[in-house]
Amino acid sequence: MPRKAWKAKKKIKKVGDVTLDNGRPDDIIIPVMGPTGVGKSTFINTAFGKAVTTVGHDLKSCTAQIQHAFCPCPGDPSRRVVFIDTPGFDDTFIDDSEILRRIAVWLASSYDNNMKLAGVLYFHDISQSRMFGTSRRNLNMFRKLCGENAEKNVILVTTKWGEVTAEVGARREHQLKSSFWQEMVAHGSRVARFGGTCMSAWDVIKPILANNAVVEAIRIQEELVDLGRMIPETDAGNTLRVALKEMADTHKRAVEGLTGKVGDDEQQRRLKETEIELRELLRQIQELKLPLGMRIKSWLGLG
Repeated sequence: MPRKAWKAKKKIKKVGDVTLDNGRPDDIIIPVMGPTGVGKSTFINTAFGKAVTTVGHDLKSCTAQIQHAFCPCPGDPSRRVVFIDTPGFDDTFIDDSEILRRIAVWLASSYDNNMKLAGVLYFHDISQSRMFGTSRRNLNMFRKLCGENAEKNVILVTTKWGEVTAEVGARREHQLKSSFWQEMVAHGSRVARFGGTCMSAWDVIKPILANNAVVEAIRIQEELVDLGRMIPETDAGNTLRVALKEMADTHKRAVEGLTGKVGDDEQQRRLKETEIELRELLRQIQELKLPLGMRIKSWLGLG
């Protein structure tokens, strides 16, 4: 049975959105995902042996737009490996709701054009002493984008091993596998280390190249294309809305705590910054709400 066309494409896509328009049926497509600054672009450039994507050297994101990088497959030069460099859900200049929309558009467009993923790489900085809030939020969003059934096609890649001792890195890797990554590993996700060399980069994706299979669909592709949902109705959209609401509640409490107690210029600056951040969070939450008419149609099964 032929797949349904992506009916909501015109409602979700915007001018300037990046999609893979020159894909080939035998392309080996590998999205590269994870928080800002974890080394996604560095990994791609190292695999290529040259700069093909922009790399940031501080906490500011350089991958605001999705980027494509093409190279011949080492085992079969007639085929292309296509790396998809994606922004993290903590981008310096782009809000999380827009990041979700851009990634969702790319994934749904490729699926709508019958281009299937070969596997997905998710990156984590092993030099982090613990799993910070942004790292947890990125991981939660990633899992909702993929869905449980597709986690067997995921490789969890740790980076920045040169910044920790082997003992510390191994201990943190074990903690990840026994806690935050435990369910994913149980569902078939692999764990790999990126050592910063070209050979190490290709060793990471060797299982994907050797598998010669494709991912029929990850969760958000099914939701947007097969089920005809809008982004706020997806698992990822719901998860992001809850996370933003929690952040907004924290900011509201901070504003209430500062209001009426502002004395020096520094406190006034903090209050203004917190109020601006709160308004931005509330705007994103509003963007992730479906209009009443669409909610009614969804309830009635008319969407």
